[in-house]
Amino acid sequence: MLRKMRTDPRACGGRSLPSSDLSRRSDPGTVVCRRKPAFSEGGWMDSNLNEWLNLVFRWIHVLAGVMWIGHLWFFNFVNAQLAKTYDADSRKKVVPELMPRALYWFRWGAAYTWVTGILLLWVVYWPGLMGSERMSGYASGGIGLVIAVIAFVIYDVLWKGMKNETTGGIVSLVLFAVLVFVFHLFMGGRAMFIYAGGTLGTIMAANVWMRIWPNQRKIIAGVKGTGPAVDPSIPALAALRSKHNTYMSFPLIFFMVSNHFSTVYGSDYAWVLAIAFLIVGFGIATFCFNKSATPIPAKF
Repeated sequence: MLRKMRTDPRACGGRSLPSSDLSRRSDPGTVVCRRKPAFSEGGWMDSNLNEWLNLVFRWIHVLAGVMWIGHLWFFNFVNAQLAKTYDADSRKKVVPELMPRALYWFRWGAAYTWVTGILLLWVVYWPGLMGSERMSGYASGGIGLVIAVIAFVIYDVLWKGMKNETTGGIVSLVLFAVLVFVFHLFMGGRAMFIYAGGTLGTIMAANVWMRIWPNQRKIIAGVKGTGPAVDPSIPALAALRSKHNTYMSFPLIFFMVSNHFSTVYGSDYAWVLAIAFLIVGFGIATFCFNKSATPIPAKF
């Protein structure tokens, strides 16, 4: 069931979309405004430049995301199994050569994906596609961004002290469900899905730069002999956060794609669908992890 369309032009500053555009572009749970460019005349950008920025930022966002997630899946579904076959000599030869190269594209893919995601919010979504009757697009977007950063802090503290992965997974799922419901309270469905994905992306990017890459540097130095041998907790932490990122990547991609489908984001139960597809995404990730541990992928 889709929620009733709201098109009060007063909530848009007189910039509501014409009725012919509503069914095609709107989030039925929000005020639908004609998108005002992030910049406009008189020192601000005109609409044509705004469209070009939209295209360029979106293109870079997708390219960087493919680079990042592709390497993430390589590490977890391919390299993690291959590394188990290395003897000591092979490890000393392969790790110092492979990992710095792969981690370069991995970490910078994460950085550019996150930065261009923020730029897309600023250029495309905040000016008019994320507002509601309760709050403007800039206000709800700003609050959502702050919540995404806080979510990483909570996640990081939780998992630093978590001893049982199953318990940690259940607690994380419950917290994410609460987060999605909070977004639902002051955002339309489309914005909720974008920020659900943005929160996962923020956690993942922070994991890359604050937990995975620093620990991998220590591991590589230890293998090369340019640094001390690492405590087993170092590779364990890097592997765990990389595993978490892999699990989060599946629902993340769904959340970002879903904002193009009003049947999903326009539902009265959009927040329930978000939680459901998070679980489905985790299930697909589990299937891929299990498949990667079998001999089947190595056959040719």
